Amino acid sequence: MADKAKFIYIAAMDVDADKEDAFNEIYDTEHIPTILKVPGVVSATRYEVVDGQPKYMAVYEVETPELPDSDIFRAATNEGRWPDEIRPYTRNRYHAVYKVIEPSS
Repeated sequence: MADKAKFIYIAAMDVDADKEDAFNEIYDTEHIPTILKVPGVVSATRYEVVDGQPKYMAVYEVETPELPDSDIFRAATNEGRWPDEIRPYTRNRYHAVYKVIEPSS
């Protein structure tokens, strides 16, 4: 984890099977690159579940816990094809902000 990011924002969800290819293409080529332009977003990493659900998760390192609820972050999540071509076909959505707990020495 980057030294300055003390929080992570998690966005996890399932997507309809017939939209999965579009979901992955748009997430990788539009959605994450747009969110990475938001000041205070340090990095983004996507995951696919091995066992359990939801199937997909993105972990964003963010500088403040308020950032995912900010106007600029919300605007970024509403750019491109995501809101019309993908979001309506997602379900089992989970969002949360976690703070880093430093290990004790």
